[in-house]
Amino acid sequence: MSKEPVAVVGIGQTKHVAARRDVSIAGLVREAARRALDDAELTWADVDAVVIGKAPDFFEGVMMPELYLADALGAAGKPMLRVHTAGSVGGSTALVAANLVAARVHGTVLTLAFEKQSESNAMWGLSLPIPFQQPLLAGAGGFFAPHVRAYMRRSGAPDTVGALVAYKDRRNALKNPYAHLHEHDITLEKVQASPMLWDPIRYSETCPSSDGACAMVLTGRAGAARSPRPPAWVLGGAMRSEPTLFAGKDFVSPRAGRDCAADVYRQAGIADPRRDIDAVEMYVPFSWYEPMWLENLGFAEPGEGWKLTESGVTELDGDLPVNMSGGVLSTNPIGASGMIRFAEAALQVRGQAGEHQVAGARRVLGHAYGGGSQFFSMWLVGSERPGS
Repeated sequence: MSKEPVAVVGIGQTKHVAARRDVSIAGLVREAARRALDDAELTWADVDAVVIGKAPDFFEGVMMPELYLADALGAAGKPMLRVHTAGSVGGSTALVAANLVAARVHGTVLTLAFEKQSESNAMWGLSLPIPFQQPLLAGAGGFFAPHVRAYMRRSGAPDTVGALVAYKDRRNALKNPYAHLHEHDITLEKVQASPMLWDPIRYSETCPSSDGACAMVLTGRAGAARSPRPPAWVLGGAMRSEPTLFAGKDFVSPRAGRDCAADVYRQAGIADPRRDIDAVEMYVPFSWYEPMWLENLGFAEPGEGWKLTESGVTELDGDLPVNMSGGVLSTNPIGASGMIRFAEAALQVRGQAGEHQVAGARRVLGHAYGGGSQFFSMWLVGSERPGS
């Protein structure tokens, strides 16, 4: 039996900020879910199941929060599934929901991911104590900085590339009302003059800590036919993982990422991603990961990704816009960051991205990674139903 085509018919986000002290976690997730349902012009009664994702529970100190969030998400008496794959969890959560629809297990699924970083300290939560690792780093940036250095040595990229990415993404964020960071006075010089945190990563080249949630309503052909607005169709989706550490691991371009992208392209019939894909919402928590992932995802040859950034190809008006929404560099509720990439890709092909809309976007990739570059999740969405 063939799979049911999957459509995104509703998208909702909260305004992402440093601290949402006006709502509990339940209030935060309900806000995003309500907006997604309103966008789809559906009610809680139309939802057959809920799939929820977030980063580790110790980030907020609430164990298994999905149990107490069931009421807030209209899931009382309905199937509810929790997903966790570190920073890629938002993307993985959306893929699990899409697969439930594709397999015809459920007709309409509400999927949601969130994080309330103001109620945690992710920096120190991600700094493992002795004896688990040496006391040489603090937070994710300290873990990833050596891999950035390795990329620079391998590719010959000049040390100015990271600042170009950050300057681009922060300017894009100004066009996105939901983005956390709105730095109206941002300049390239300010990025370059910001303090060095983990050489070569500067303060302005890192992601913020955000409170926020993102939700989507996924359905099949029948639900899409009733949608008041054009849906985004899932053309391909995949997850891959690999160990954090193993002999021969390539931290600059992990095999799991390459394999995940190749699977998505195969499903979607993409022969040349650089030519066939119009834009990318990519998980870039530290600016240098834009050129690194451009290579990992097949948009550039090894060692050439930084040239796309430097030449303006990835700008909002470039040949391959990347992170039109401002990306993770501008908004980072960790558990939701991957789903925001997926949702923003869907907004683009629906023509609903507002000021950061890419004209004529027909196929857009959403990408997420997590942990020590060992979890990957991606989907490609399009404006036309697959097989139509």
